[in-house]
Parts: sequence; structure tokens; C-alpha cells
Amino acid sequence: MSQEIIPVYLVPGLAAGSDIFKNIKLPQDRFRVEVIEWKIPKVKEPIEDYARRMAADVKEDNAVLIGVSFGGVMVQEMKSFLNLRRLIIISSVKSKFELPTRMKLARKTMAYKLVPTKLVLSSDDLTKFAIGPMTKRRLQIYQEYLSVRNETYLNWAIEQMVCWNRTQIDESVVHIHGDKDVVFPIDKIKNCIVLKEGTHIMILNRYRWFNKHLPKIILDETYSPDEA
Repeated sequence: MSQEIIPVYLVPGLAAGSDIFKNIKLPQDRFRVEVIEWKIPKVKEPIEDYARRMAADVKEDNAVLIGVSFGGVMVQEMKSFLNLRRLIIISSVKSKFELPTRMKLARKTMAYKLVPTKLVLSSDDLTKFAIGPMTKRRLQIYQEYLSVRNETYLNWAIEQMVCWNRTQIDESVVHIHGDKDVVFPIDKIKNCIVLKEGTHIMILNRYRWFNKHLPKIILDETYSPDEA
């Protein structure tokens, strides 16, 4: 009797493309992995409508959704339109209460509208869209994977991230977070699997941990936080 192949859909972070997952390798006899690429938003498109369009790329019931950073926000919005086996977010937040103070301030003052997307795009430097402090080396690593260079998308995505209004945390969400994440500091994050020394870009530089543990987390097998 053949074993069930579980569909796993990945959603990258803000401005990132599928290459951010290039080192993620799940056993092919158990999982079929596909990346959902970002779409260009319609004019003033609500995040709920955008999430519905993203969710249309998931073709099966009982699939797994995994989102990184802003992709973690998006998969939580997509869940409303899907019947999922499991929802996993990495280096992300589960409600507006887990957002850092600087994002809350940017929302209150509408400072996010002052981000010069045209100038950034013309300078070929998308690291400014990391939405938070990073070391020069980490920014250089992240720059390689920031491939979504559409001004409409960037303006829309920054606003949706800063102004995300979810107040009710979905307790079924599996949250994996690094204790050295400077974009979404761990002191604001509740109920997560803590990856020691994990940063906001740990999907890139800690991929061996994810390749080892994601199958167990997806299958809801016994997992101890001490393994992180």
C-alpha cells in the first residue's frame, strides 16, 4: 500500500522569492513541496481579498501551509479559505500584539507611507525592506533573496505588515521563532517553538534544523522544545 504524499505549500517573506527556500529539503516519499509566489495587489486590495487569491493556488484539502515573516501573516489570512492539515509560521507574528514597538509607532504616525520605494528600487537595494535592524552581513545575505521588485507590491505589503489588525490568536498555529530575531523580538512572542541563536533569516542559515524537524512537526509527532 503506497504512503500518503502530503502537499506542503511555502510562502516567502516580504519581497522574497522562492529562492529563500532553496535549502529546504523534505523527504520526497512523504511530502510534495511547492512555493506560492507573491502576486501583484489590486488597487487598495484588502488583505482578505488578496489572501483569497493566494489561497486559490492551494489545490488540495488537508494541505500544509508554511509562511516566513510576512508570509506567516499571509498564511494565517489564507487559512480562512482552506481546509488545512497544519499551519506553520516561521520568524513571524500571530497578532498585532506581537508586533514590535517601532511598527506600532509607524502605524500610529503613518511613517510607513514615507518609505521611498522608487528610490530603493532604482538603487537596486531591497535590504531596506527588511523592516527592522540587521547586521551588515545579514543584510547582504538577505539581499540575494529579495527578488520581488514591484513598487505596487512593496508599498502594499509594507502597509499590510505594519497595519495588520488581527487581535485573536489562532491557537492551532505552530510558531517557530528565533531567540535572536531583531525584526520580531522574542520578548513580544508567545507560545512558540524557540530556536536557540535563531535570527530573522534562520530559514536561510539554519536550514539543517528545519530539514530535520519540520517533518515531525508537520506530522504532529512527538517533539520536544529541548531539541531546538
